[in-house]
Amino acid sequence: MNPFKAALHIQIFFALVVGAGIGLFFNPGEERLKKDLVFTLKYEQGKIVIAEKDVDKKGNEVPVVPVVRLSAQQYSRRYPNLPDLEKWKDAEKPPVIKVTNRHYRLIEDARSIHVTYRRDYNGRPVITTEKVKTGKEIAEKYPLFTEGYERYRHSWSRLVTVVSKTVGDIFLRLLKMVTIPLIVSSLITGIAGLGDAKRLGSMFGKTLAYYFVTSLLAITTGIFMVNLIRPGVGAILPGTGSVTTLGGQQSLGSVFMGMIDNMIPPNPVAALSNGDFLSIITFSILFGLFIVSAGEESRKRMTGFFQAFFEVMMGMTMFIIHLAPIGVLAFITYATASQGPEIFGTLAWYMLTVFLALLVHAMLVMPLILKFVAGRSPWQYAKALSPALMTAFSTASSNGTLPLTMTSVEKNAGISNRVSSFVLPLGATINMDGTALYEAVAVLFIAQATGGFELSLGTQIIVAVTALLASIGAAGIPHAGLVMMAIVLQAVGLPLEAQGIIIAVDRILDMCRTTVNVWSDSCGCAVVERLTRQE
Repeated sequence: MNPFKAALHIQIFFALVVGAGIGLFFNPGEERLKKDLVFTLKYEQGKIVIAEKDVDKKGNEVPVVPVVRLSAQQYSRRYPNLPDLEKWKDAEKPPVIKVTNRHYRLIEDARSIHVTYRRDYNGRPVITTEKVKTGKEIAEKYPLFTEGYERYRHSWSRLVTVVSKTVGDIFLRLLKMVTIPLIVSSLITGIAGLGDAKRLGSMFGKTLAYYFVTSLLAITTGIFMVNLIRPGVGAILPGTGSVTTLGGQQSLGSVFMGMIDNMIPPNPVAALSNGDFLSIITFSILFGLFIVSAGEESRKRMTGFFQAFFEVMMGMTMFIIHLAPIGVLAFITYATASQGPEIFGTLAWYMLTVFLALLVHAMLVMPLILKFVAGRSPWQYAKALSPALMTAFSTASSNGTLPLTMTSVEKNAGISNRVSSFVLPLGATINMDGTALYEAVAVLFIAQATGGFELSLGTQIIVAVTALLASIGAAGIPHAGLVMMAIVLQAVGLPLEAQGIIIAVDRILDMCRTTVNVWSDSCGCAVVERLTRQE
C-alpha cells in the first residue's frame, strides 16, 4: 500500500510510527558524569545553602549547578528526604551529602536549550531542569556540561530536534491561523440557522450538562485509580534545584472572575487579535442571535455572507489538514528525540496510573455514553475522528486541533454544522475531561508521597471539585494543566514546588490527556445531536 495515497488517518498513523522510530534513533541519550561528589550543607544568615561543586578539566572548582539558597520552609518542601534542618543547623558538623549516579541531558530546539540533570543525594533522586538561551549561558551556569554540549551541537541529534520542532511549530501555526476565523464563521452560521433563541438555549443547556457529567466521571475515574494503585505511597520524590514553579499564587476565585471578565469583551476586535476564546464565543453567539432577530433583508444578507465566509474558511482548513501527516511526523519525532526513557523510572507508577485512568475513561466510559445516549457505534465514531485524535496526540493542543476536529466530525461522522459549530469551540474552551482527571491524579499522587499529609475523604472531595473547576479555566494549549494544577495544590495545602517532580514526564502525559479532551468534545457532538434532533 502506498502511504501517500492512503486515507488521511492512515497517513497520520504512518507518520506517528515513522516519527517515533526516527526520534528514538536520534535520541541523544544522557551524558554520564562518572565521578561521585560530596558536599556539606550550610546554614548562613537564615538560609540553607546547597552548593554542589566539582573540578573542571583545568583543575578549577566550579558549581555543577547554580548555588541554591533556600528558606527553611523551601528546604523542607523541596528536599523532604535530606536531613532535618532543626537537627543540624546549630551543629558543629553539618551533614555531608554524597552525590552519586550523575547524568545530564541537553536538548535544543529553535528557541532554547533544555537542560536536565539527574543525580542521587545520599541515595535519593534529585532532578534539576531549566531552559537556557545559548551555549554561553550553559558555560556560565553549567560549566561541566560545556563539553557535552559541544558534542551535541555538532551531532545529527541536534539537527533532527531543531528541524522537527521548527516544522511542527509551523504546522501548528497554520492550524491556529484558521482556528479563530473558522470558529467565528461557523458559530454565527450555525446559530443563525437555528432560527430562534429557544433552540439555542436548549442546545446550550444540554451541552453544559454533558460537559459537567463527563468531567465528573473523569475525575471519579482518576480518584478511584489513584486510590487503587496508590502510586505515591513509598515514592521518593526528586527535589528540584532550578525548575520554575508554574501557576503563581492564583486562587480559584481569581481564575473564575477572570473567566467571567473574558466572557464579555470590551473590544471584540482586540479579543479576535488576542485569541481570547471565551470572548470570541460570547460575541459570536450574540452576533448570530441578533442576525436572527434582524429584518428579513438584513438577515438574508448577513446569513449569506457568513455562509460564504464559512465555506472559504473550510476550503483553507482542508488544504492545511492535508499537511497534517507532515506536522504529526515532525511533532512525534521531536517528542521521542527529546524525551529519554531514563527519566521515567522514578515516576513509573504515577505515569501508569494516569495512563490507565485516561484509558478507562476514553475506552469504557465514553463508548458507553456514545452507544446508549448518542446511539452511535463507538468503533465507527472513533474511526471517523482518528485524524483529529492522532493530531491532538502529537501536538498536545486541543485549540490547535480544533479545525481538524470540526472537519472530522462533520465530514466523517456526519454531525450537522449547527451542532459542531457550537459544541466544539465551547468544548475546546471549557470541557477538559483529560485535564481534570490528570490534575486529580497528580495532586493525590503528590499528597500520598508527602510525609505527614492526611489524605482524608474530605480532602479528596476538595481535590475533585477544585480539579473540575480548574479544568474549565485551563487553556487548550500544551502544558496548560500544569499551570492550573497550582490552584488545586493550594486548595489542599500542598507545596507548589511539588510541581517540579512531574514536569520531566509531563509532555507525554499532556499528549494523552489532550487526546482524551478532544475525544470527549467530539462525543459531545454526537450526544447533543441526538438529544436535539427533534428540535
